[in-house]
Amino acid sequence: MAKRLNNQSTVGDILKQIIQVNKLQPGMDQIDVKEAWKNSMGNGVNYYTKNVVLKGTTLYIELSSAVLREELSHGKSKIVNMINEELRRDVIKDVVLR
Repeated sequence: MAKRLNNQSTVGDILKQIIQVNKLQPGMDQIDVKEAWKNSMGNGVNYYTKNVVLKGTTLYIELSSAVLREELSHGKSKIVNMINEELRRDVIKDVVLR
């Protein structure tokens, strides 16, 4: 049974509790990662991005440009760091570019 919150709880605390009790964090991470990708990579990369999917701790990025895919493959660790920094926690451990 869920812990009862007192009347002094903030809305943020209540939402965190709801997410935790209902096990919604993986879905929230999926949404947050897509938004972090958009914000971190800018319009040039977003134009060629077809799909962004988070499975476990691996981020799968589908790109329509082979040249961009090759260029980004050299900076995978930087991409992981940028997105985790944007999310303010370690969500991603690996990036797969397709």
